[in-house]
Amino acid sequence: MSRLGVLRALAFCLLAGLQMPYGAAAEEGASRTTSGAGLEDLRVQGRKVLVHLPPGYDGSKALPLVLALHGGGGHAALMAEDSRYGWQRQADQGGFIVAFPNGASRLPGGRLATWNAGGCCGYARDQNVDDVAFLRTVVAELKGRYRIDSARVFATGMSNGGMMAHRLACDAADLLRAVASVAGTDASAHCQPARPIPVLHIHARDDDHVLYAGGAGTNAFRDRRSVMEFVSVPDTVARWVQRDQCRGPAQPVLQVAGASCVAYRDCAAGASVQLCSTDTGGHSWPGPAAPIDATREIWRFFSASASQP
Repeated sequence: MSRLGVLRALAFCLLAGLQMPYGAAAEEGASRTTSGAGLEDLRVQGRKVLVHLPPGYDGSKALPLVLALHGGGGHAALMAEDSRYGWQRQADQGGFIVAFPNGASRLPGGRLATWNAGGCCGYARDQNVDDVAFLRTVVAELKGRYRIDSARVFATGMSNGGMMAHRLACDAADLLRAVASVAGTDASAHCQPARPIPVLHIHARDDDHVLYAGGAGTNAFRDRRSVMEFVSVPDTVARWVQRDQCRGPAQPVLQVAGASCVAYRDCAAGASVQLCSTDTGGHSWPGPAAPIDATREIWRFFSASASQP
């Protein structure tokens, strides 16, 4: 790639206010090395996939699997950082395997990666990358290496990664038990899930990138061609309420200072749709110091979803 192309890509990341790049050189085929911090480093179709196993994992028991998808312009290792997202810590507490796949990138090593979530974002969308097929392959590779409970495979993500989780619910409901998104609304153009699927959406009302009421933040994306006019949070939830054939109004399930959650539980096949809104936080992943801890709430939602028939 030319120096000008690299600079343009870096400018996209910085001006969009997205995650900064990372990534070691990719190689073809599947391979495995250690990557520090309790992570195994795989290559699936040339992309990095970091995997964290809970303490004491010996393959004697099938464990749940969570796919944690980074935001646009980010990378697998950033999503794996516990100081930012806490997924390794939660996996240790909950006894599950968590994998951090890398999105698609034009740069060597997978820098500035994005996901093709439908209407967003950037390189992956523009090149029509089949990220649904890629993530299906990731799950298949992981099942070949570790003992995974096929009935408890979940996906979650931040921003563009959250949009990708919504797309997986549309196009891979046969593979996943439930999905959750933080700060990334539904960007799918067409959605016909193979079955009703539980969906959790978490969003800050003052998000200045993916606006709660819909649209892209005026000052957040210099190159607006890389994103879209985002679907609003209420419309995203309404879509899933319809898809999951939920009946009746939303019921409050959590009310704390600065945050609230509501749920639609009378849905087909035991599915549920839940929305957690925070008053503040902007375009971020709520951590332990926030009104709600997104990672903990997501795992609680996943666990409850897995207990349904």
